[in-house]
Amino acid sequence: MRQSRLVLLAVASIGLLAGLCPLRAETGAAAATPLSVSIEDFSYLDTSGEVIDQTAAHQTRLDALMQKLRADVAAEPQYRLVAPTAPAGEARIKVIGGVQKMSTLIQWAKVAVIDVGASQVLYEKLYTFRGDTDEAWDHAAMFVSREVRAALAAALPPAQTAAAAPIGLAVFEFELEDTTAAPAAGLAGADAAKLADVTRGVRDQLAQSGRYRLVDTAGATAEPIKARALRDCGGCEATIARQLGADQSLIGVIRRVSRTEYTVGFQLRDARSGAVVSRGDSGLRMGADYSWTRGAVRLVGDRLLEGGAQR
Repeated sequence: MRQSRLVLLAVASIGLLAGLCPLRAETGAAAATPLSVSIEDFSYLDTSGEVIDQTAAHQTRLDALMQKLRADVAAEPQYRLVAPTAPAGEARIKVIGGVQKMSTLIQWAKVAVIDVGASQVLYEKLYTFRGDTDEAWDHAAMFVSREVRAALAAALPPAQTAAAAPIGLAVFEFELEDTTAAPAAGLAGADAAKLADVTRGVRDQLAQSGRYRLVDTAGATAEPIKARALRDCGGCEATIARQLGADQSLIGVIRRVSRTEYTVGFQLRDARSGAVVSRGDSGLRMGADYSWTRGAVRLVGDRLLEGGAQR
């Protein structure tokens, strides 16, 4: 029975937007043009009852979410981003939503993707995310962006979807972050061999998915690559990937917590904008270096391939 004002407002907005344009048939010529998309500013409602006024912080985080969502959609050539202030009928698809803070730890979000031309709701979801920090909002932004773009892809004409080329992806060598008490100086030969296995396993998995076209990284000689420190270069891997002709970059790291405990992480960036498209972290896993490849392949499969990250 905990229906919030956010839910009711979003449902009302969906009904209003769906009636803006009459149903119209697609032509062959229209199918070849980019899909026009308008992303409305999301609303924000704080009903947590907290004493501290966080209006400015919430607006800053909401603005960052909107900026990422618009940038991710605009980066894909099959879409044409239309300003929310454009005349009615200019955008075929409208994205609307809102966020409501329910308590100190819980926030709700409502997002809908509407085919205005067909008077049809393509995607609508109410979900929760924990926390009211920059990190929590960043995670929510990536999730919303991924799901919205998946809904937009479903709205593309079949011929346009089938013609979409695989994403050019530069998968850099996985790196080791050793946090044990006394790591050896440099990278041990055994560790280097295991990391090579991890990289090969992830590359094979991505190539076999059919979604990606792997770009050769052997010719990249930037210092962070030589030092195996791409994870600390502030996103420089995106620039390197773009210079190699890739659409996206992927870096990964194995963090050795103890001789029998480790974590796996990866980060996918758009090579043009440098924006993070997807990331994943396994959390603590048991097992020595023999299980690194299995852990990395599973993480990438679950978070990237199953999660549906796009251009």
